[in-house]
Order: sequence, then C-alpha cells, then structure tokens
Amino acid sequence: MRIRRPHPAPPDSRARPPRPGGGRVRRRDGGPRTRAGVPLGSFPVPGVPEPAATSPLRIRGRSVAWLPPLVLLVALALFDWNTGGEFRVASWIVMVPGIAAALCGVWGTAAFAVLSLAAYTLVDNAWPHEFQTGLPDFILVGIGGALATGASWVRLRNERRALHMRDVADTTRLTVLRPLPPRWGGLDHAAVYLAADSVAKVGGDFYDIQPSRHGTRVLLGDVQGKGLGAVDGAAVLLGSFRESGYHEPRLSTVAERLETRMRRHRYYCLRVGRDDGDRFATAVLLGFPPSERPGSRLEIVNFGHQPPLFVSPAGVRELVPGDGLPLGLGDLSDSPALVQRVAVRPDETVLLVTDGVTEARDAHGVFFPLFQSVTGMVAADPENARPERLVTLVRDATLAHCNGHLGDDTTIFAVRGTGTEAGAGFWDEEEPGGPPWETAQRPPRRRRRVRRTKAP
Repeated sequence: MRIRRPHPAPPDSRARPPRPGGGRVRRRDGGPRTRAGVPLGSFPVPGVPEPAATSPLRIRGRSVAWLPPLVLLVALALFDWNTGGEFRVASWIVMVPGIAAALCGVWGTAAFAVLSLAAYTLVDNAWPHEFQTGLPDFILVGIGGALATGASWVRLRNERRALHMRDVADTTRLTVLRPLPPRWGGLDHAAVYLAADSVAKVGGDFYDIQPSRHGTRVLLGDVQGKGLGAVDGAAVLLGSFRESGYHEPRLSTVAERLETRMRRHRYYCLRVGRDDGDRFATAVLLGFPPSERPGSRLEIVNFGHQPPLFVSPAGVRELVPGDGLPLGLGDLSDSPALVQRVAVRPDETVLLVTDGVTEARDAHGVFFPLFQSVTGMVAADPENARPERLVTLVRDATLAHCNGHLGDDTTIFAVRGTGTEAGAGFWDEEEPGGPPWETAQRPPRRRRRVRRTKAP
C-alpha cells in the first residue's frame, strides 16, 4: 500500500511573509491615492451626499439629544413637588414630548411620552387626597405625547426627503460640473462656484477642461436665465465640448460645434413647447497648444463674454473684447467666430469670470471693479497670481463688495500652464489597450489554418 504525500505548494502560492511594521504599506496621509499621488478623498463622489455639519447635541461623537427633554422632565417634577396646591405645574410635563419630537427619533419621543405619563402620575399622587389635578390633565399629557410621537415621525420623513433632494442636487451639480483632477491636461487650475440658488447648488454657469492630442481646451460660460432650463443648456454645451474638444484638431471647429449644438437645443425647446426657446449662452473658449509646437500662442474664441484677464507677478493685462456673438445667436452674422491668438508668459494665470462677479453691486449700486481689484491683489503680494490664491481672493472681494448678496450665479476660474505637456493626461498610457487610435491601427491577427486528415 502506497501512501500519497501531499505535494508542497508552489513557491508562488505560498503566503508572503508580513512586512515589518504591518501587513500593508501605509502612506503618510493614511489613505489611498491615485497614480498621480492625489488622495482619493479629495474628489467628491457623485451620489454621495456631503457630510452633515456636526450637531451641537453631541459629546465625543455621541448624540445627547435626549438630554434636554430629560432635564426638563426632572426639573418640572422637582418644581411641582416643592410647590403648594395653589400653584401646580404638573400639567406642564406635556411640553417634554413636544421638545423630544424636535430633537429625538420616533422611539425616543415615544419613550418620553411614556415617561411623562409616569412622572405626571407620580407627582400628582405624591400628596394623597390633596392638591390633585386629576384625570383631565392626565388625558392632556397622554394626548400630547401621542401627537408629539406623530410629529417626530413626520419630521424624520421630511428630513429624509430633504436629504434625498440634496443628494439629487449634488449629483446633478457633479454631473454638470465634474470634479477636475489637479494639474489636468498640463494646466494648474482652481475654481470657485457660487450658485445664486443656495438650495439647488447648481445654475447656468459652467466650466470644464478637456485634454486632447491637439492641446488642452478650456471652456467657461453662462447660460442666459436661471432655473432648470439654464442647467439643461449648460449640460448640453458641456457634453458637446467634451466630445468636440477631444476629437477636433482646430479650435474654430470646436466653436462651430458649440454654436450648432446650442441652435439644436433651442429648436428642441421650441418643438416641445418650452418657454426658453430663445435662450443663449455667453462663453470663452481657450486652446492651449501641445508641447510639440513650442512658441505657439494661446487661442481664444469669445462668444460675447467678459474677456479674460492675464495675471502675473508683474501686473495684470486685459484682452481686447472680441465681437463674437453669444452661442445660439450665430445666425445673426454671416462671419464665423473669430479666433484670437495671444502670447502668454509661463508665469501668467488666465482668469475667467462670469457676470456674477462683474455685475455684483454694493449698497450704492456700483459694480465690482474686477481689474482694479486684481491689480491691487498682485501689487500687495506677487504670489497672489497663483490660481488657487487668486480665485479665493476674488471670491472674498466680490462677497465683501456686495455684502454677501449675489444676484446671479458666480464662477471664478483660473488656469496656468505647469510647464508639462499641454494635453497630457487625456489618455492613460498604462491603461490596458493603449490609446484608442493606436488600437484602431493595429493590424488584425491572421488565423492559422489547420489541415485535417481523415483517419484510415
């Protein structure tokens, strides 16, 4: 009889010895990162609501919402215990379930309703046959507890509905204004978006960066009007920009695609009977050249928008406003959109804003002086020309000028070249399959023919 011995496991399947200090390699920040080294937690996730503010009724992360009604219940019981028959406050216990309904859950409110009935019975019978309020107040406390429990259920249902609506609003906002990775497309960028509708958190302003083989394209604009119609128009233009900005080699063709898409959207709105069929959008389209074309200039197409500012430690300069028409109104002119070419220094930041900034007014009706304000910021500290600091300072200055009362959606967007290839990052070379155009050019594999011979 032969005894079979188990074969040893192959070297590859053996468990690896643990690393010194732990089984996993921990980074300094303790969280996962992307290939570029950016923490994943820095990107908002669509569909996940933002964390709620810390409740003041929490101690060391635990809820103490039950504490105020409990303190009130004990205080009323002790106060009634030490008062005479001419001044009784036992019936005031009916307030305890009402306060619990505003702070606690359904079961917590029901528990306080029962405790209130028990405390009322105990206090009312503390002095037998003396100073008793009787059955009517007992019924009052019981009915008050039942109504408070129902009110707590209604409150929690409305809160869940409000959280769901906020989740929908956040998802819509992140769909229209998708989060941009840092240094995306060879550009260092920063943005501030303030919606006039603080509940919806989204409006007609839009911006995006689209890297491609032909350079990096940047779009910022403002759809005329407010409400869901403006959000719909912004989503339409962004969708067209992300496709045409990636495929089209010429910026003028991208501009034509945007104009055509806006006209189609207007025609669609008219056909379905919507009252926003005459909607248009102002925008600025930028084209940063790729690195294989050194000395190339920045291409700009202005669709009736506020011209960009070029901010550097040496000063601020403004582009001459173009004569382009807003998107959707191109049929009023026979000439195509004008493409301006501007030389930009490496240390210059291109600042783009919407009319929420330029039309912000103070108490005397004076518009916000954007050019003078940015000039003063750079003169005070040349480091203020950096995108992240620039958008923050412009936001604070705008809010201070209008005393926090914004009449329209406000977007502040700043981009600056990082010195790397403009357009880098439009496709990850390490992804399986390689770039799509290389995959399409690969020759098809030839199948080998196998001869089959008949058995004798």
